Order: sequence, then structure tokens, then C-alpha cells
Amino acid sequence: MELNRATLRSLPPGLHIPSYDPAAVTAGIVHLGPGNFHRAHMARYAHDLMERRADALAWGILGAGLMPPDRRIVDALAPQDGLYTLLERGEGEECATVIGSLAEVTFAGESSAALLRAMEAPAIRIVSLTVTENGYCIDRATRRLDPANPLIQADLAAPEAPRSAIGVITEALRRRRRAGAAAFTVMSCDNLQHNGQVLRDAVLVFAALRDPSLARWIEDKAAFPSTMVDRITPGTTDEDRQSLEARHGFRDRWPVPCETFHQWVIEDRFAAGRPPWEEVGAQLVPDVGPYEFMKLRLLNASHHTIAGLGVLLGHAHVSDCMADADLAALMRAVMDRETGPTVPPVPGIDLDAYKDSVTARFANPAIRDTPGRIVADGSPNIVLEPLRDRLRAGQPVDLLALAVAAWMRCARGEDEAGRPVALRHALAPLLRERAAAGGADPGPLLAVEAVFGDLAAQPAFTGPLRRWLQSLYASGARATLSAARERLDF
Repeated sequence: MELNRATLRSLPPGLHIPSYDPAAVTAGIVHLGPGNFHRAHMARYAHDLMERRADALAWGILGAGLMPPDRRIVDALAPQDGLYTLLERGEGEECATVIGSLAEVTFAGESSAALLRAMEAPAIRIVSLTVTENGYCIDRATRRLDPANPLIQADLAAPEAPRSAIGVITEALRRRRRAGAAAFTVMSCDNLQHNGQVLRDAVLVFAALRDPSLARWIEDKAAFPSTMVDRITPGTTDEDRQSLEARHGFRDRWPVPCETFHQWVIEDRFAAGRPPWEEVGAQLVPDVGPYEFMKLRLLNASHHTIAGLGVLLGHAHVSDCMADADLAALMRAVMDRETGPTVPPVPGIDLDAYKDSVTARFANPAIRDTPGRIVADGSPNIVLEPLRDRLRAGQPVDLLALAVAAWMRCARGEDEAGRPVALRHALAPLLRERAAAGGADPGPLLAVEAVFGDLAAQPAFTGPLRRWLQSLYASGARATLSAARERLDF
């Protein structure tokens, strides 16, 4: 049986299906980047709210893909009328839920005309994003829009037919202004520190390059709340599809596996109203900063700390990394000694208990997330930001330098056994070239200022970095990790 609206009420028992009619869902939100994370997180909150109250059906989501890989997602979901199965996995258990909160899916990577027409509609009151850091077209050193970015250059040349997320948002707001309509809220759901501010700055800089009066209108009328989003969501595999079909007897082209834990903290600042997400567990707060900072420093930096070494050691899954005593000890030491001390108190949060929860979540064998995905999709900025804070305070960065060295070793594009290592960074070709040219010498990579800024001039960092990278090339990841444990006593 195929999954779609026509077959929904005929699906076999044993899974949860919407109590509302998905055909009655209308779009009040446009989301750019309808990948697995969005569908495990924000779309789930929207679905839960629709289960509770009929007026939430007007807050459905139009999921729009802008990048070439998004076409596959849209092609999979369109025949299913936007329906998909969320597979929430705890240890030894799986809960399968058909999510109906996507009103429509569309691919706008070749032409944004239809998407822009949809965004002009007054019914669209929120435009949200999960497009990864690369989608913001920012200079990684300044954290500001990079006008020289090829996507931005193309959008400035043809501003009414934009291809970037920043260009699409700006053009949609321009059209709203021209029509005398209200501005919408623009809400980042990406793992960027101060994501709302970063997004706001990027849009305002781009708008000012087009028309300074447009930038002033956006600054006055639109809202850019920051958010903190948290749910471990691995990529979908053929095994996920096959096991779902075998267990429940229907075909879903793109189910989404995820952990049972989820958290969403949102700055309560919206330009044109919002759904009452607090009714389904979201935290609406005046300042997201402390929660966002905690998560980036303790969860995301920990992910990156073990991912590079995990890839080099040949571990298939993050849970395998956590079963490795050396890697588990390294991760806890990083949280306790280097990233944790940079995190100030967070309202209502016991930071030691939070660290324990991160450890338990990473160790969950039901979540078959891979260290290779984290290396490929992530940014070294996740560990470079706490590293910079430590350097400014005159504190050692030996453990974080080891994480950076492992990332540099992976950046050359192969692990210790010669297996390919993917890197989907905006500067991936340059980074691979520099990593191969430098080998055990980090100098060529450190010279990429768009990633490393002035860190090449920081001997407190380059000293341990060079030592670890040389050891990774000369002795391998296991010997380097063992030496680190003995040298740093963790």
C-alpha cells in the first residue's frame, strides 16, 4: 500500500495516524529546507498542535527545497501528499506516527517564481529555515553576509528571480511591501549561535544592497526571533524504509528516524502572530541565548569532538563511538574541562544533568546516526567558537585542538583505511586541496581565513594542533587518542 491521503484511513493498525484531516491543512508557514531535521522537529510540533485544536490547521507548512539535494525529498513526498512517517526510537522501542502538517511541498531550486507567489499571500505569517550554515551565505570569520558569495552575486544580478534563501526572503518581503501587506516573521531553526540575529543581519545587508528603503522597512516591520532546536535526527536509509514496510505493510518513500527526546526554545517575538506551540511543549522565552549557547557548547561541540576521531577509527555509528571507552572519556573531558566552563548558568537547567543526558542520548543504539554525517554536514565553527573563548581567557585548548586536528585529517577526503570521507562544506574543494597539500602540517588549512580567521597566529592553539595532527598522520587515531588520555589524564 502506498502512503497518501487516499489510503490514510486504510493503513494497518499499530501506528499513529492524524486524527484531523490532512486535506484541510492550509499553509500559514513557509519552511525553506524540508529535510529530515525539520520533519522530525518543527513539523512534529505543528502536527501535535493540530491534534489538539482545529484552528491550528491554518498553520500548516509549505515545505520548499532550494538546493539540488532537496529535489529528491520533494519528489518523494509529493506523491504522498506531503505525508511521511516519523520513527521515534528509544532503546528497544519504536513509535511510528504519520505526520500530516505539511500542506504542500515544492522544489524551487530551478525557479523560485511559484514559491514567491505563495509567500506573497497574507496567509503566510512565518517563514522558517533549516538550510545549514552554508545556506546563509555568510563569511565565517565576520559572521556577516558575504557579498562576494556566488549565490548572492547571482541574486543581486537577478533579484526578482532569487536562488538563495536570503534572496528569496528579501524578494518576498519586497513584494509584501509593494502590495501594502504586512511583513512576516523570519525564523531560523539552524544550529547557529544567535541564529535570529545572524539571519536578520544577512537579510538587511542584502536588502540594503538592493534598496536602502527596503532594508529600513524590513528592519521596522519584520521579526527575526532566535530559536534553539534539539533532536538527534540521522539520515534515512533503505533499511529504515524496508523495516517500516515489513512491520506495517505500507510504503513510505522517505520516513524520518529520530530519537524520542526533543526540545524547542523560541524567542517570543513575532510580527504577525504565531501558533500556541507552548501547548505542545515548546518553550517561549524572552531570551533564547542561554539555552542556545548551552546546546551548541555541550551537545553540538561534543558531537564534533567524537565524530572526526570516530570516522578515522572506522566507527559506523555515534553509539559505537560512545561504546569506545577512549572516545567516551574524551567527550566527557571536553565538556567538563573546556566547553562546559564557557557556559554560564541557564535558567531551570542543571548543567551536570544536561551533560549526562547528552551522553545517554549519544549512546542510544536505536539512533543509527553516523559520525560521517556529522563530519560531512557540520562546520568546524562548532568547536572553534568555544576554542576562541578559551584562548581569549588565556586557558588551554588541548582537547578542542585534538577535535580540530581530527577534522583536518578527515578533510583530505579519506579515512585511515583509504575509505572516502564526505565533506559538504561550501568550501569543500578548497579545504580538501589544502588538507592534502598540508598533510601533517596544518598551515595550509589554517590559512583559509573564511574558516579559521586569525587562529593561525595563536600559538596556544597551533602548538597542540600541530602536535595532534602530526600524531594522527604518523601513528593513527587510536595511538593518538591513547597518548592524549595519558598526557592529559582523562
